[in-house]
Amino acid sequence: MKVHSARFSVSTRGKGTYEITDRVATIVRESGIRDGVTTVFVSHTSCSLIIMENADPSARTDLHAYFDRLVPEDAPYFVHTCEGPDDMPSHIRMVLTDVDKNIPLIGGRLALGTWQGLFLFEHRRAPHTRHIAVSVMGMG
Repeated sequence: MKVHSARFSVSTRGKGTYEITDRVATIVRESGIRDGVTTVFVSHTSCSLIIMENADPSARTDLHAYFDRLVPEDAPYFVHTCEGPDDMPSHIRMVLTDVDKNIPLIGGRLALGTWQGLFLFEHRRAPHTRHIAVSVMGMG
């Protein structure tokens, strides 16, 4: 069993989805591991990781609109608002989507479907730098 770990950062421009599939795939290639699992983790509480369609951006536009309706900003019942009206909604959106993904690695490639991509889902309005850790485990 071999393990390879790496980190990278993503600079966001505010709320939205930012594809990171290629960056993770590069780490997988550099690992030399052919079969196993890749774990991707973002170490923040106001953004998350999702696997989503990467061919048609309108699917992500609809996702953004849905989350805006599901967890609205400025809701009068939120108490945790010390960083602004998008503070608590960003934490709830993270909990609903999560901060890690495990993706099988087969033949040295991420076993994603044809239209699947891995995205950082930024839940805050302001730009942020997000830190992502990747571990690739398996056989060479």
